[in-house]
Amino acid sequence: MKVAIYGQHYENKTTLKAVEKLLEVLLVKQANVFIESDFFEIQKSEIKQNPKIKIFETLDKTYDLLISVGGDGTILRAITYVRDLGIPVVGINAGRLGFLATIQIDDIEEALTEIFNGDYKISERSLLSVSTDPIHQDVVDTHFALNEIAISRKNTTSMITIETHLNDEFLTSYWADGLILSTPTGSTGYSLSCGGPVIAPNANNFALTPISPHNLSARPLILPDSTSVTLRVNGREDQFLMSLDSRIVTLANTTTVTIKKADFVIKMVELLDETFLATLRKKLLWGEDRRN
Repeated sequence: MKVAIYGQHYENKTTLKAVEKLLEVLLVKQANVFIESDFFEIQKSEIKQNPKIKIFETLDKTYDLLISVGGDGTILRAITYVRDLGIPVVGINAGRLGFLATIQIDDIEEALTEIFNGDYKISERSLLSVSTDPIHQDVVDTHFALNEIAISRKNTTSMITIETHLNDEFLTSYWADGLILSTPTGSTGYSLSCGGPVIAPNANNFALTPISPHNLSARPLILPDSTSVTLRVNGREDQFLMSLDSRIVTLANTTTVTIKKADFVIKMVELLDETFLATLRKKLLWGEDRRN
């Protein structure tokens, strides 16, 4: 099995411990191991000097698995390497919440054994794809997001106005700090913290969630994922921010933003005993009662 490993490019004791354990298991299983080049540089010398461990800068379809070591944010960065290649992604949780990175460090050996034996399932996660008019080169290079695409104000404490069309039909103009369009995967992230709904990963929907809206009747809206969303921004400043997961670009107010469902999915590896409902109970403490 050809395995790629990705992590953040800064030293973290928990992450480095996870990589050591991960490599120990992978090499015993005789996997062909490749570590992302910048992540490779922060590893211990014995790892960098091991001839069985190679580096990668880009991925191709010959890879069987990508392992992300970190938190959910690390997975969001890892998918920029996977793109539309269809490489399954598994997350080792060296972060905090871990909705996507669900395998704990102490469970690495058991989890990898199950994966190598084929005892896992694939959860296909939809993505958002964005285009701008006029074209912005940073958006052309990486135009997709797994969690959400968010519009927000820049260099001002004043709210912005976001004119919103759905399939070319006018919806409303939000007076707000910003607006989030979230996938089901991203519904437990930024959108949730702004009052948006939790959406099951296999639902064919997106959530449109305003950020601190001034028009108090504005509420989150569930959309079919076949919807094309067009946004135009007005405000006291000449520019606004658009974030694609953790990547941010600055756009002029004259820019028209169009967001649609991407034409590919990300394949997340899940162990057979993992379920979305169990994750909700564990991560969001649903059903917890201090009286018990």
